[in-house]
Amino acid sequence: MRRLLMSTAAASLCFGMPAFAGMEEAMEFLDSEIGGLSVLTREEQEAEMQWFVDAAAPFQGMEIKVVSETITTHEYESQVLAPAFTAITGIQVTHDLIGEGDVVERLQTQMQSGENIYDAYINDSDLIGTHWRYQQVRNLTDWMADEGSDVTLPTLDLEDFIGTSFTTGPDGKLYQLPDQQFANLYWFRYDWFNDEKNQADFKAAYGYDLGVPVTWSAYEDIAEFFTGRDLSHLGVEGQIFGNMDYGKKDPSLGWRYTDAWMSMAGMGDKGEPNGLPVDEWGIRVNEQSQPVGSCVARGGATNSPAAVYAIDKAKEWLEKYSPPAAAGMNFAEAGAVPAQGNIAQQMFWYTAFTANMVEPGLPVMNEDGTPKWRMAPSPHGKYWEEGMKVGYQDAGSWTLMKSTPVDRAKAAWLYAQFVVSKTVDLKKSDVGLTFIRESTINSDHFSDRAPRLGGLIEFYRSPARLAWSPTGTNVPDYPKLAQLWWQNIGDALSGEKSSQEALDSLCEEQERVLQRLERAGIMGDIGPKLNDEQDPEYWLSQPGAPKAAIDGEEEPITVAYDELIKSWNQ
Repeated sequence: MRRLLMSTAAASLCFGMPAFAGMEEAMEFLDSEIGGLSVLTREEQEAEMQWFVDAAAPFQGMEIKVVSETITTHEYESQVLAPAFTAITGIQVTHDLIGEGDVVERLQTQMQSGENIYDAYINDSDLIGTHWRYQQVRNLTDWMADEGSDVTLPTLDLEDFIGTSFTTGPDGKLYQLPDQQFANLYWFRYDWFNDEKNQADFKAAYGYDLGVPVTWSAYEDIAEFFTGRDLSHLGVEGQIFGNMDYGKKDPSLGWRYTDAWMSMAGMGDKGEPNGLPVDEWGIRVNEQSQPVGSCVARGGATNSPAAVYAIDKAKEWLEKYSPPAAAGMNFAEAGAVPAQGNIAQQMFWYTAFTANMVEPGLPVMNEDGTPKWRMAPSPHGKYWEEGMKVGYQDAGSWTLMKSTPVDRAKAAWLYAQFVVSKTVDLKKSDVGLTFIRESTINSDHFSDRAPRLGGLIEFYRSPARLAWSPTGTNVPDYPKLAQLWWQNIGDALSGEKSSQEALDSLCEEQERVLQRLERAGIMGDIGPKLNDEQDPEYWLSQPGAPKAAIDGEEEPITVAYDELIKSWNQ
């Protein structure tokens, strides 16, 4: 199918004509690529494709460039959907795949220079605070109603998207359109946890049942129990580890901690989708949504006792219960390790790895195609309270810069809607497993496929999903602030600094950025306005975050996975 679509476009170009656009190519695409794997009827699919053909007519022959990070979903878009869109519409799309950090760097360069590097970006909704404050991207609410109304799909159905709360600013405007989503959850070996010998030995050693940990103290006990354990009675060879993580001093180390690790520990305040007034970065905002501090002395929590606890635990578990090589791995390298079959559990595991974890023949797969593992909600630390965010959910989202000329933005917007359309979304989700639509999640197809996906569908259909969210609007300049995290956290994990020293440095550097933004005044009355420094004890004695130190550990609590799933279904 892909070769046919590409050859159609290439043949036309050879004769100096724009690629042929029309329903003949659309029909071929629906037959050979979608193949009925859509929430829409065939008649409805054809109607959507006809709309794209008609709406794209003024832009035939135009060449546009878009960019995203390299994950399975975007590879499918770049390699299959972009050529199909080109053949159907005559708009020549180059969909570049680069590293996540490089996407942010290109976007930042376009913001600073005004040069149109890409016609559209798929960048994380973590940048919502940046986009809302800088006002350098088109807010899609106004775009769809006005300038882009003639190229906005009538059947786009924004209410069907599960992540638009993450891409909406405090002004109520939609700034980005979700393209793919995945959460960081708890991952564990369901077969090992249900083994009678393992259950009996764990109960004898710790006094409670082996199960999905609800608290970090239970996670730590399970990590200790499995590390070095002999599982030969299950036919498992090699050294077993009770934890998997990564610690290489590289940009992905920053995401590891800004992606809600601190909120899982309980550093911030209550609130959904993000803690208010203190978020999971430890940044406090006032009632006008102005960032007022990061350090405890200004009411922030980045260097609070809860934050120190969060880093101390991650470092301890990395050193004691993880493969020795993990400390030198980055995000991508570490992601493949659990599939090798010697990891008992991982607290911070991205569901984006699901597609690569269900391949036949892997040590973590049964012969019947079902996984030996499951995913569940992540446990929380001793500072966590009911009503707090407990995990991260990425929403890679389409973003149109104001520096992009209108005609190019319109053409790119057509492509963006094509790859998230109801015609396409079920098939795309079947490939990448990064869900953005309720209709796809609740489809009969994924009801049938659910037993082979280790709890992914159950999680996305559950109310628990709502407690997972991306970085919120407290962060006024994601590109500038994010780069501070991996360098400082890296100092703590390498032993160059204590956790307290590293976090003191991090919060001070964040406040220097906030001060520069405040002095520049470019964000107006929604930009930073730092509090005066006070004795940290003043803030630690106030309700909410930053929180005073808690001695000891919380009670270890576990829950049976099958009972957890039953509670969701009820």
